[in-house]
Amino acid sequence: MLLSKPTKETRQKGRLNPSRVRDHLANERTYLAWMRTAIALMGFGVVIVRLRAFHPPMPTTPGNGWRLGLLFSLVGLVTVLFCTKHYFGVSHNIDEDTYEPADNWVLLFSLAVALLGTGVIYFMFSIPLNPMSSVVVE
Repeated sequence: MLLSKPTKETRQKGRLNPSRVRDHLANERTYLAWMRTAIALMGFGVVIVRLRAFHPPMPTTPGNGWRLGLLFSLVGLVTVLFCTKHYFGVSHNIDEDTYEPADNWVLLFSLAVALLGTGVIYFMFSIPLNPMSSVVVE
């Protein structure tokens, strides 16, 4: 039996990759997980900004919490853009049977979340505690 070289037609019909449907479904699950992460980042940014309502900054401090909240929201929006671009790129690569994992994208996003987490820790430990605040229960 002679094996012929796969043509573009066989790749488009999915004959070369028998697990094509499963790969597309896994790609969609990954996309939805990234979307949930983006929504959580944006929501966390809103929570950080809203914490100022419970604990207003001292009159002498300018209050940088809104900047951290805005940064979280912006990273969430960028995540939506990147994960959508990545989803369609992977979908195309699955159809062409040329998929290779992108490690740089994962490392970049992990670094961004680690930096944001460091900012949250710094923010939470740098604001002065007010015993009359309803956020801190002693």
